[in-house]
Amino acid sequence: MANANYTTVTEFILIAFEDLNQLHVFLFMVVLMIYITTVSGNILIYLLIKLDVSLHRAMYYFISEFAILEIIFVTIIIPKLLDILIAGRNKISFAACFLQLFCADTAGAVECCLLTVMAFDRHLAITNPLHYYHIMSKAFTKLAIFPWIAGLVVASIPTIFTASLEYCGNTIINHFFCDLAPLQSLACSNPYVSKMVTSVTCIFGILLPFVIIIGFYIHIIMKVLKIKTAGGKHKAFSTCFSHLIVSSLWFGTGIAVYVKPSDSRHDKFLAFIYTIVTPSLNPFIYTFRNRDVKHIFLK
Repeated sequence: MANANYTTVTEFILIAFEDLNQLHVFLFMVVLMIYITTVSGNILIYLLIKLDVSLHRAMYYFISEFAILEIIFVTIIIPKLLDILIAGRNKISFAACFLQLFCADTAGAVECCLLTVMAFDRHLAITNPLHYYHIMSKAFTKLAIFPWIAGLVVASIPTIFTASLEYCGNTIINHFFCDLAPLQSLACSNPYVSKMVTSVTCIFGILLPFVIIIGFYIHIIMKVLKIKTAGGKHKAFSTCFSHLIVSSLWFGTGIAVYVKPSDSRHDKFLAFIYTIVTPSLNPFIYTFRNRDVKHIFLK
């Protein structure tokens, strides 16, 4: 334990998409466009919600919070990837690497928890509409803070354990950003405990929120099916359809990256979808699949 924090490594090398070296300029343009789309789209969603009084409700506050999180998430990862692709600057210091790891894991964990809170909000609005505003007025502050506290805790534990490993030899990270599994594979000391801690936090940070959201939607569907009119059913489903799509994309790719057995041939591709492509789709989903946001956007 005395040597747990000892390391001779001062920097790592992110090889990113080294096997696609001839396509680096093309990849740079694609990633840059995705980044611009993600940031501008989510800023638009945030401004629409903040500037229109009719959207000053709990559901839309959570959507605006999610939009800011998406901007933070991609900004943690994409700028360094762009630097690697266009300039070949693939070195990252030890401290910067673990800072990126912690920030990315925190943002990802907060998003998982926030999506769960958003599911609870829709569940409460549909299954208990008469008491919705009374309950939310009391619980809103706690629900808004909870994802940040839970996300910080979930991200801190595996980051601390992984940073405490000894790194003394290979410094080449077979990834486009600093992530838990690639870093653990480089450790000179035994990473077993760190991997076990990571697995447990993935269960609580990804699988558990996913199961809770599924539970909420099962109850929502059961409730909506009891509505006699087709219009009533459509109105109820329309309020949560955007959230359902976003949650499916986020947790589907997240589980594929962090919960499934490791497959190095596909890990980077799945991580690319999870960390870069999926956040770029959310503004379109909330703009074109949410009736209120779409109406205000087209005004």
